[in-house]
Amino acid sequence: MTDIDTLRDTLLARIQTLETPHDILKASEFKALYSVIPTLDPAERGAYGKRINQLKTELEAAASARQEVLEDSSVMPLDITAPWQLNSTTPLLLPTEQGTQHPLTRELEEVIDIFTRMGFDAHESRQIDDDWNMFGALNFPEGHPARDGYDTFRTEEGYIPPAHTSTMQNRVLKAGKAKLESGSQIASISYGRVFRNEDVDATHEHTFYQCEGVFVSDDATLGQMLGTLRAFFEEYYGQKLKIKTQPGYFPFVEPGLEFAIEKPAALGGKPGDWLEMLGCGMIHPNVLRAADIDPDKYRGFAWGGGMERLVMLKYGIEDLRHFESGKLTFLRKFA
Repeated sequence: MTDIDTLRDTLLARIQTLETPHDILKASEFKALYSVIPTLDPAERGAYGKRINQLKTELEAAASARQEVLEDSSVMPLDITAPWQLNSTTPLLLPTEQGTQHPLTRELEEVIDIFTRMGFDAHESRQIDDDWNMFGALNFPEGHPARDGYDTFRTEEGYIPPAHTSTMQNRVLKAGKAKLESGSQIASISYGRVFRNEDVDATHEHTFYQCEGVFVSDDATLGQMLGTLRAFFEEYYGQKLKIKTQPGYFPFVEPGLEFAIEKPAALGGKPGDWLEMLGCGMIHPNVLRAADIDPDKYRGFAWGGGMERLVMLKYGIEDLRHFESGKLTFLRKFA
């Protein structure tokens, strides 16, 4: 390889490190090439000068390309898989306006906003927890058959990626006990990812989002719970809704109910087309006792359901797997 060929590779690489790429033409090594011309035989000068001009043209093109990258903030000249020193020392980041919120994130923020306007606190749930908060504090004693229905993952140390956001309930109740004793009430929602060992199909995912709520006072009633849920769904879907309940079994509530709404006509529903949205009920006395709250003085209600179900109904999405697919064709529909 000739000296010019060696210098070419060096200068092209250097361009990627310069804030003003066209300064490469001022490099002392490049200027030195011209000083060689007078020392050559007259017969060689033309060919040598032509090679210098070719190198200059190539450097100018590379410098212009680099300059466009620096000036265009929509391009990120950063290979996140490469060691840092191989990247530009001043990588550009994508502007915030180039991306959009994931539909689940956006809808979750709306759900949180509705409940906070109704007077509820909001807490993000954990993504790893222990057996006590997953089961014990929620009236699932050791050996309880209902434990098997949650298909939980477990770490080698025995920790559990929560299968429901109810793992926050004992913490919320304990933290709110002072409010009850001062004559106030506990009103809180918990939200976040949950994980279950399930086969993935159009209606099942191993990772999804839930939102649950608890309300405790000295006079909470089932009617208050139904009114709260109805008000939430009507606000979220922006229209009046019919609701119905039927008995359901959940160890942490008694009585337990399955809560359904009649699918709105605006969303393609027909009379009598009921959709189960969540489970709910009056908090079991054992759950209150686990939080050191006297069930003879206080009572409450709780509910919990999946976020994806809300969003799928709202936007007519038929396949749950779209949310975790990362497909831009799907995400751009919500931009």
